[in-house]
Amino acid sequence: MTFDVIVLGLGAMGSAAAYHLAARGVRVLGIEQFTSPHDLGSSHGGSRIIRQAYFESPDYIPLVLRAYELWRKLEVDSASLPGPQMRETWGTPRLLHITGGMTLGPRGGEMVRRTMAAAREHSIPFEVLEGAEIAKRFPAVRPLAGDVAVVEPHAGYLLPEECIRAHLKMAEKAGAELHFEEKVLSWEASDRGAEVRTSRGRYEAGHVVIAAGPWAQSALAEVFPLRVTRQVMAWIQPRGGVGDFVPERFPVWLAEDPEGGRVTYGFPAIDGEAGGVKAAIHGSDIACTPETVDRAIHDADVARIVERVKVRMPALEGDVLRAKTCMYTMTPDENFVIGAHPAMANCTVACGFSGHGFKFASVVGEVIADLATVGASSQPIGIFSPSRFS
Repeated sequence: MTFDVIVLGLGAMGSAAAYHLAARGVRVLGIEQFTSPHDLGSSHGGSRIIRQAYFESPDYIPLVLRAYELWRKLEVDSASLPGPQMRETWGTPRLLHITGGMTLGPRGGEMVRRTMAAAREHSIPFEVLEGAEIAKRFPAVRPLAGDVAVVEPHAGYLLPEECIRAHLKMAEKAGAELHFEEKVLSWEASDRGAEVRTSRGRYEAGHVVIAAGPWAQSALAEVFPLRVTRQVMAWIQPRGGVGDFVPERFPVWLAEDPEGGRVTYGFPAIDGEAGGVKAAIHGSDIACTPETVDRAIHDADVARIVERVKVRMPALEGDVLRAKTCMYTMTPDENFVIGAHPAMANCTVACGFSGHGFKFASVVGEVIADLATVGASSQPIGIFSPSRFS
């Protein structure tokens, strides 16, 4: 069977790419080895932070602003399609929920300084709260000496599983052919086009997109220095209940360790009284592969999270209701890889999203569609160039 573009992987980025390609009238085949969404990769767990004052680099901000536009458009366009019901907020199905965001840490800390610098460079609104002001605004927080909070009004969270479902529904509506529970056995691309062999058959296309999440490590190991790590997310029942953590009172948040080191992050109590507060530590030293990752939850996993978050939020020294593992696919500089395969014609790669990529999925799908059809994008994607590792 022959297509214009074959997309390998239908998670966050692949589902968005399939939609944007099909919406342009491109004959698209999407292939996914599992059902989608699933909880075996990197795009599950019920919530992902989205924010505009991007401390990682101000170069991301034009992309995230476009991502907001595309998430809102996807909400509207997908709302009337049949499928799993998205959560209701204010009577309207929503993928993107605005709660505000808080970046918490020492005034001189790298994360706080870079957040403010990025916001100023791109005129992102924010305010800075001192210690007493932080506790007054957010009673659940007990700031450390020297802490400030950078508060941005437009941050919030996405529902990742619902986002993927919406992209897949829209892709099918636009004419994409989507195959699930079909394993890719081999693929190749050249100036003549692309060929993909799977557990069910053989397919040809003019172009192939590799959006394989943590499986990209093996698929692209000879080209990119990708490292997959095991992560743990925990849902904690606050002591005294979730009252101070409800979305109307509490934002999504990131907190920088006063001695440096890893950042903790979390969400308000978006699942109600019985759902607890989701929190995690960004980054891990535990390398793995999708085949070897330890998916069991150990006492030490959750104890480490509770120990870190209770320092500034003492109510989170509570019972851990549940926990899940996921995986990050890291690049050495923690920037994404998006662009033409440096050694293969007619192949676009989108990988290495390094634990902060989901919020960009809507615009990454648009960028992939640009690259696969016209070979360039108007978005500022130079920092993601695959050739930087050559």
